[in-house]
Amino acid sequence: MQIKFCGAAREVTGSSHLITLEDGYRILLDCGLNQGRGKHVWDFNNRWEFDPATVDAVVLSHAHIDHTGRIPQLVKDGFRGDIHCTHATRSLCSIMLLDSAKIQERDVEWHNKKEQKKAHNQRRKAKAPRVPLYTSADVPPAMALFAGHAYNRWFKISQHVEVKYQDMGHILGSASVQLRFKEGTKWMNVGFTGDIGRPDRPILRDPQIMEPMDYLICESTYGNRDHESTPEQSDELLRVIKETCLEKKGKLIIPAFSVGRTQEIVYMMDKMENAGLLPRIPVFVDSPLAVNATTVFGVHPECYDDNLNEYMLRDENPFGFNNLTYIREVADSKALNARKEPAIIISSSGMMNAGRVKHHLYNSIQDPNNTILIVGYCAPETPGGQLRNGRKQLTIFGDRLDVRAEIKIMDSFSAHADRGEMKAFLQNQKESLKKLFLVHGVYESQQAFKSYLEEDGFSDIHIPELGQEFYT
Repeated sequence: MQIKFCGAAREVTGSSHLITLEDGYRILLDCGLNQGRGKHVWDFNNRWEFDPATVDAVVLSHAHIDHTGRIPQLVKDGFRGDIHCTHATRSLCSIMLLDSAKIQERDVEWHNKKEQKKAHNQRRKAKAPRVPLYTSADVPPAMALFAGHAYNRWFKISQHVEVKYQDMGHILGSASVQLRFKEGTKWMNVGFTGDIGRPDRPILRDPQIMEPMDYLICESTYGNRDHESTPEQSDELLRVIKETCLEKKGKLIIPAFSVGRTQEIVYMMDKMENAGLLPRIPVFVDSPLAVNATTVFGVHPECYDDNLNEYMLRDENPFGFNNLTYIREVADSKALNARKEPAIIISSSGMMNAGRVKHHLYNSIQDPNNTILIVGYCAPETPGGQLRNGRKQLTIFGDRLDVRAEIKIMDSFSAHADRGEMKAFLQNQKESLKKLFLVHGVYESQQAFKSYLEEDGFSDIHIPELGQEFYT
């Protein structure tokens, strides 16, 4: 068996790992888009570490674009096999990949116009225009290859390979991947954690422990830190709301991923509203994708935890309350920036590198009465990553803006397990593992997590580079 690391190697985006069995059967675990910025990201997303036409099957861990965002491109470039996932992941991909295609189209159009203007000003010939990785027309042929599966049931993807999904509690439909097949006369168990969720989070079940594996590919996003305690999370969010909207009369901008984080924040505010704690301030969810994703949440109760199921006996709509408005239309989104009154605006993307939140950031970041609340991981080169790192100026839509709004960070909202939670998740693997591969983390975090696990008795831990191959 060969494992080749084709993405999310020493970085936190572009998840993609290719397994080639001894009979030549090829399985691609995830097919994610690199969501950073810059020429190196464009170059990464425009090349493959393998020939798509030679892949026999794709097995997805969950629907986030950094794990699925190149699927239409894969199909466009020759892949014709089945794309396996959970039922909820299939539902989410049907809206998220279309949204991703539209972003590709808009980004390329903006880039080409910028290059043409630059060439005109410099009196030189413009560079060849960029072409989107894929367009909206490429999404339906890709979705036709999707096959949904239930949790906790083995299913065959070939005559000799079986797969089982177990709930990872990261986003709706997220799963660990367990593969079993024969290598010679021995059974081989190869696992992929996908993104490890956190215990005791709202809406979703806790991550299910995987069976002991021979080889395991494991995420390491927060391998060098522990999150702040969860029980104080609701109180802290309420404090930020009151401080920004009641005391300073400003806007609270919450950049949040459309799938998972947005629904969690809305659910938390719904509970505040029912308890009479939420101030009477307008709350807007400004993201068509988030609106569609919230609808998907409503049709997949198989992913809910017991607390949400019990809560829904008292409140049949945990994602709706007084003063909450879901916004689809561009005109309504623009109108939010003209508002002078206090408001809470939840908008995507979470890293602030695309989507409507960039416009809210542009119009709000120079007002000291406003607050930008960061509630999740942001790649370092994105606007969100720059704000997390204390940047005092930010370039948005070509303008250099001073950061005068208050920047607050609440990592307790993270859907990724911290180092202690990941170590606890891996405990039953310690005796069985022949090799443990750390992916989906920046190199410094991975080195720290490797040392952290070794101190606990884990051994033979590897941090693969992009394109690196390992053999059994």
